Amino acid sequence: MNDTGILLQAGPFTIRWYGLLIAVGALLGGYIASIEARRRGEDPDHVWNGLILVLILGIIGARLYHVVSSPQEGGLGLRYYLSNPVEIVKIWQGGLGIYGAVLGGVIGLLFYARRHRLNPWRWMDIAAPGLILAQAIGRWGNYFNQELYGPPTTLPWGIKIDALHRLPRYADLSRYPVETTRFHPTFLYESVWNFLGFLFLMGVGRRYADRLKDGDIILLYAIWYPLGRSVIEYFFRPDAWLVPGLGLPVAMVISLTMAVVAAIALVVRHRGRGTP
Repeated sequence: MNDTGILLQAGPFTIRWYGLLIAVGALLGGYIASIEARRRGEDPDHVWNGLILVLILGIIGARLYHVVSSPQEGGLGLRYYLSNPVEIVKIWQGGLGIYGAVLGGVIGLLFYARRHRLNPWRWMDIAAPGLILAQAIGRWGNYFNQELYGPPTTLPWGIKIDALHRLPRYADLSRYPVETTRFHPTFLYESVWNFLGFLFLMGVGRRYADRLKDGDIILLYAIWYPLGRSVIEYFFRPDAWLVPGLGLPVAMVISLTMAVVAAIALVVRHRGRGTP
């Protein structure tokens, strides 16, 4: 068991940084969404009423994405989970895939919107800034679990990784001593990118409110986040799940595909039209 991520433990009662930060991110994201809903003249109660369903399906999707993935090295992979199915539910030990989380959350939002006869595109726009802010916060759970780090670096913000949490390629302690070797904080790069995305989406949503269509903000999210993620995956994820035969990270391929599709959709829906 990975004990590095424990915040507090009293007998069988354990609080882990990973779970706490996900909860904080979800609550803060919900708060931002309620602000956005009110600004757009919508009932903010829908945010809190639908949040549980969105979170449940988001966590299920995130875990399933992690389970079916097959990291290049150092990860558990699908074969492990098929042999040890009870491990699938142990999300407190880490292992959530953001694209699975987004897909599950979107499905939850669509269910809720249909049941309450809400405009799903409008509500995805409302949710988008809070979503990317929650991602920025949740990424710090990787720091406490000593996961999601990149190659060795001499940069001053490099982080120490204990021998127990090293990828196989960095397990040679004579070459990579624990006391002197530092690694790229991949989680930090993504967290910063996500926070900048939060500021970007909030700024665009206010500055161009009279020119935006329902669905534009979530499309901008689907461009901003994947572009940063693709760069991070390519340069700072030595354990990335690779596409067989291509040697490219799966998340990078998904990211670039999503960004291109979203960009095309954004251009097409605004082409030749004035203010909606």
